[in-house]
Amino acid sequence: MSTANYFIEATYLLASVFFVLGLKAMSHPETARRGMFLAEAGMLAAIIGTLMHHEIVSYEWIIAGLVIGSIVGALMAIWVPMTAMPQRTALSHAFGALAAALVGIAEYSIHGETMGGFTLGALGLEVMLGSLTTTGSLIAAGKLQGFVRGTPIQFKGQHIFNLVLFSATVASFVYVLLHPAAAVAFYLMVGLATLFGVMLVIPIGSADMPVVMSLLNSYAGLAAAATGFVLSNNVLIIAGTLDGFSGLILSVLMCRAMNRSITNVLFGGFGAVSAAAGDTGGIMREINMEDAAVQLAYANRVIFVPGYGLATAQAQHAVRELGDLLEGRGVTVKYAIHPVAGRMPGHMNVLLAEANIPYSSLYEMEQINPEFPSTDVAVVIGANDVVNPDARDNPKSPIAGMPILEVDRAKSVIVLKRGQGRGFSGLENPLFYKPVTTMLYGDAKSSLMQLTQAVQHA
Repeated sequence: MSTANYFIEATYLLASVFFVLGLKAMSHPETARRGMFLAEAGMLAAIIGTLMHHEIVSYEWIIAGLVIGSIVGALMAIWVPMTAMPQRTALSHAFGALAAALVGIAEYSIHGETMGGFTLGALGLEVMLGSLTTTGSLIAAGKLQGFVRGTPIQFKGQHIFNLVLFSATVASFVYVLLHPAAAVAFYLMVGLATLFGVMLVIPIGSADMPVVMSLLNSYAGLAAAATGFVLSNNVLIIAGTLDGFSGLILSVLMCRAMNRSITNVLFGGFGAVSAAAGDTGGIMREINMEDAAVQLAYANRVIFVPGYGLATAQAQHAVRELGDLLEGRGVTVKYAIHPVAGRMPGHMNVLLAEANIPYSSLYEMEQINPEFPSTDVAVVIGANDVVNPDARDNPKSPIAGMPILEVDRAKSVIVLKRGQGRGFSGLENPLFYKPVTTMLYGDAKSSLMQLTQAVQHA
């Protein structure tokens, strides 16, 4: 083995270690930032090692790709707001999966007829997963951005059509394995997998996008791992496997958090129709700014419950300012985090961390639920389904059994909400009608800023 090959393998080993350590660090909010830096260092090492391969004939196109990719990545990092992180993440999945698919297509066009069975199988899996993940992620990004309708898009016989489409895709894959020179079957598989990615995601509602995002991340990782087997690239195998299985585990954990199965998420069409709520028992009672400020100013314990409405309004800094003011008055302030609040895993943690809210003030559902009965005021900021008591009290609700933040057990609940809409899932929320609940309508950021000013004069 030449010196260059030793250097390449050493950088790949270093990159793999960084990836493992980075993934471990990202398992906790306090170390997540360090985990990202470790993962970035690992990717840099992998790129350096790859650029040392003797198979590279010319660096012109590679340098052009590095420059263009770096510029696009930097611009996205600077200009994409935190509220659009789910969409940006979905696009990243699409780009990564597209790269894997294109590499596989290029390898087949050059070496397809001479490939061994194992390599051809890995290539077929790479292209199939890469193609369906590309279009699936683009549809997910469209739903999150509002370019595609957020509610499930369904038609009669859809499940049967999808089953036939998936079966045809797998059949084409198997035919290529048996007849490597059958280019028509190979490109048919690519086309069918691309269409299947669209059909897989359009029947899923926006309320289930967090699970879909992590599942698509898993597919992209597995496609990258398959690319590693095709190219005999160890770092791709390791990184792709870590990404694939961690994404799958995260999907399962999130389904548990919603008390639903993967099959229910993928094929249930959650949000297609609005289910009847439990007994609402009245009307929504509105509270004015002054009364809300008095409640907060003279409370002993306050819990803020953020949801996607906080992200939409970019109100994370405003809630921190209000929380700091209340703490300065001797109020105990905590933040309750539901695992599937927002549109991607950890969405609320990221937003609140950006506003420099201490990690020690963030409490997971199991930690905070026992504290609601002794809490004077629970402030719900743009959250809906994750605080819906129907999940606990109404067995006929589509979200029955889903663990929730039990804010309705607090002595008083103030809900910051734009209007009287039902949220992503389309389900009515009996919390808004309970005697302990009052509604503060308006943009969350503006409302929080006004509350801060009112509390100062309370």
